[in-house]
Amino acid sequence: MTETEMSSCSLSDPRPVARSFQAIPQHGGVGAVIRRSIGRFELKYFDPFLFLDEFSVSAPAGFPDHPHRGFETVTYMLEGAITHEDFAGHEGTIATGDLQWMTAGRGIVHSEMPAAQGVQKGIQLWINLSSKHKMIEPRYQEISSKDIAEAEKNGIKVRVIAGEALGIKSPIYTTTPTMYLDFTLKPESHLLQPIPESWNAFIYVLEGNGVEAWNKSSKPLRFILGGGEPLGEPVVQFGPFVMNTQEEIDQTINDFETCVNGFENAKQWRSQVAIALGL
Repeated sequence: MTETEMSSCSLSDPRPVARSFQAIPQHGGVGAVIRRSIGRFELKYFDPFLFLDEFSVSAPAGFPDHPHRGFETVTYMLEGAITHEDFAGHEGTIATGDLQWMTAGRGIVHSEMPAAQGVQKGIQLWINLSSKHKMIEPRYQEISSKDIAEAEKNGIKVRVIAGEALGIKSPIYTTTPTMYLDFTLKPESHLLQPIPESWNAFIYVLEGNGVEAWNKSSKPLRFILGGGEPLGEPVVQFGPFVMNTQEEIDQTINDFETCVNGFENAKQWRSQVAIALGL
């Protein structure tokens, strides 16, 4: 967030909570369990956010080879580890507290599978890209847990994944202006966090009870605070493809099926996990 955007924030004009609901478990990927909040019928699209999933997965379940186009995925691990592999040769593992910010842009085919025994847990946020950025080249920004910016003050601890909080800035570049903050509040602590007036924002509670960012309980309160600048553009989505028009979706499906226009590597590629599992 820039200084100009910060200057447009007001702590004297707090925002009321417009809606509150519980994310219900459902199946996702192959055998995985997800709790989807943004992207379900109560909140189909929250510009610029497409999906917010808290996932829980144990091998051999996971998210084997699948494509994306037109948006970004942000994967933040809460417990365990996930191995990522894509058709351009990028591969790696993110473990507890690690972050992967993937810009799918014009096209990615990848897999995301458990890298350890037991249950792997994390959060994945899908952020829409504007029409001028939907066909940019794919890129990754990855930060290990020890390198994520942190600050602590007056009983409030924050991990600054994107944006700024408590005077600390994240190095993550957000194509769509976004904040993504992991807060933990000790009992009786109170948070005031500026958010640009024009942005949409959400809180996703991980531990404890509360949505006012005022922990009046006797236990710690941990939550994700996310915010983003609305794009104000048409959204047409077909599974893992997000574009602005039906014609663009039809073209994307054709590009993927014929392995052209960003999907050239998909013709011969299968992840090592898919090969091992016979998928």
